[in-house]
Amino acid sequence: MKSRMWIGVLRVYFHIDAAQSLKQKRQVMRSIKDRLRNQFNVAVAEIGSNDLWQAGELAVVTVANERKFVDSMLQKINNFFEEQLPISVIEGKMDIF
Repeated sequence: MKSRMWIGVLRVYFHIDAAQSLKQKRQVMRSIKDRLRNQFNVAVAEIGSNDLWQAGELAVVTVANERKFVDSMLQKINNFFEEQLPISVIEGKMDIF
């Protein structure tokens, strides 16, 4: 019997309130990526806005054999972005494949 694999992707575009330089932005981005990996065991990549020191774009990916688990995980991560980080989320988009 073949089981189904579900892939969830969360793309988040945000403003980094405290960043005053690219160096500070990189520190914030590194911290966010490390916290996401450690807390949620997900893959994280910076996907844009590399040269803008107060803007960040990340993609977070999780995989599981149950769609409900993937959806729940993406919701938790989205809440983490909204509530636990020193950033202002501008746009977030979730996709499950």
